[in-house]
Amino acid sequence: MFYNLIDNISLQFFSELLMIIPGILEIVTTVLFFIFVLMTIAFATLVERKVLASMQRRRGPNMLGLFGLLQPFADGLKLFIKETVLPKDADISIFLLAPIFTFFCSLKIWAAIPFSFTDYQTFSLNGIIYLLIILSLSAYGIIFAGWASNSKYAFLGGLRSTAQMISYEVCLSFIFIIIVMLSQSIDFIDIVSMQIHCWFIVPLLPLWFIFIVCGLAETNRAPFDLPEAEAELVAGYNVEYSALTFALFFLGEYSNIVAFGAVSTLCFWGGWLPFLNLYFIPDFFWFALKITMHVFVIVWIRATFPRYRYDQLMKLGWKVLLPLCLSILFIVAFIFLHIDKYCAFMY
Repeated sequence: MFYNLIDNISLQFFSELLMIIPGILEIVTTVLFFIFVLMTIAFATLVERKVLASMQRRRGPNMLGLFGLLQPFADGLKLFIKETVLPKDADISIFLLAPIFTFFCSLKIWAAIPFSFTDYQTFSLNGIIYLLIILSLSAYGIIFAGWASNSKYAFLGGLRSTAQMISYEVCLSFIFIIIVMLSQSIDFIDIVSMQIHCWFIVPLLPLWFIFIVCGLAETNRAPFDLPEAEAELVAGYNVEYSALTFALFFLGEYSNIVAFGAVSTLCFWGGWLPFLNLYFIPDFFWFALKITMHVFVIVWIRATFPRYRYDQLMKLGWKVLLPLCLSILFIVAFIFLHIDKYCAFMY
């Protein structure tokens, strides 16, 4: 009887353990993916500084580690051990919430980005809609930061950045509508599947250039880094932030840059599909290579073009890019309508 009791307890223990294991594996996978994203962001900062140094004929980071590979960790440690200064008249709770919210939104984008045909992310099925929702929510972090700092410079920078992000989200929405029309799906995996024979970059090359411009404005990158115009607003919405709170804004910006490269790769460059049918090379290699190409282009643009004025930025978004996106949308819809009529006539 005693042995039967021990056997029953053992069976119950192992059955409960087997029920817990999938949850534990999911938590471990999430933590590992979070670490991977943080490492990617850290080395994206190093890539930017190295590429800028090469283009401007200087050395760049080269003291810490081989070729300066430990520089991102040194920068992170420096920001972590510095003192966080809180403005006297700021709304402290919202002031501290703003960088956390911004960083959280930048990480949530990765929940919809698959890395292969078998990698079904949490929100990949409704990837386009989920991405637009996160882009809309991310503006609130900047609004919170500019308002809660109780500084006119930060407040004006927050207003500028918010207006900029909202303006260019309209163009991004029309671009995503065109991609959805071509792929007949809002799932990123289906969008990549439709590009097996022809990547969307071939028929939609002008649209990709518009997407790059909108992405630069959406991530507040040069030449559209108007919230950080030193001559006017010092550093914009994050002028009152320091140490770890500033690091969260910094990490959020670079996470958005890498995620923007990933979305552009999925929508225009065939995602993880290989060049020249080289299928023996793993999918993640091609995906990472295309994202790196986008990051290089973004850094290249920063090193090349001067900063726009704010009125030029708004004019470009509302009077140039928006009519272009609408024109391309109408052309694609017109072509689809006549193709459907032609197919119905033939069959």
